[in-house]
Amino acid sequence: MSVSVLLADDQALVRAGFSALIDAEDGLTVCAEVADGGAAVAAAREHRPDVVLMDVRMPGMDGLEATAAITGDPRLRDVRVIVLTTFELDDYVFGALRAGASGFLLKDVEPSELLHAVRVVAAGDALLHPRVTRRLIAAFAARRDPAPPRRVPELDELTGRELEVLALVARGRSNAEIAAELVISPLTAKTHVSRILMKVGARDRVQLVVTAYESGIVVPGA
Repeated sequence: MSVSVLLADDQALVRAGFSALIDAEDGLTVCAEVADGGAAVAAAREHRPDVVLMDVRMPGMDGLEATAAITGDPRLRDVRVIVLTTFELDDYVFGALRAGASGFLLKDVEPSELLHAVRVVAAGDALLHPRVTRRLIAAFAARRDPAPPRRVPELDELTGRELEVLALVARGRSNAEIAAELVISPLTAKTHVSRILMKVGARDRVQLVVTAYESGIVVPGA
């Protein structure tokens, strides 16, 4: 499978480094490079890349605004965004995931990890590994000033069983672990997760974690 990548970063050296890394990999190509968020949105509409590597801090429209503009455009529903930053997990990751990003990486990530992330996100399996989910949960639990629960009307569409599954997803359980805990088959667990994603309108599993915690379905430390 050939994967096209759009690079959005205001530092020319960073773009050059990522471009050389990606273009040297079989099946991956850089379709465009831009230096600000507004240009990233325009380039995404022009090139329809499979994946956008988006820096958070850019002049004009920042990376989070650009991510929201891309993921909120019905014409770009198949475009996935990986947000890049020099900062450790903090409000940037929550903002990125709320904006619809399918991944979040630090800029000092190992080259092999970056290439793997691009392939995973392009395949639609954004951040599905439970280890990543558990790391996000730990970050939620560590927040000093958690926001009050917000109302998510889409959750009213979930059945009782789907709410159970959502709570387990939010606790970092894999489909196999959910199946074992609820005494159902792994295929049934996978089907439940797929239906929850569709009903809630989430792009991937990690956004389900964000929704579960922000809505109060799951409380950090409980």
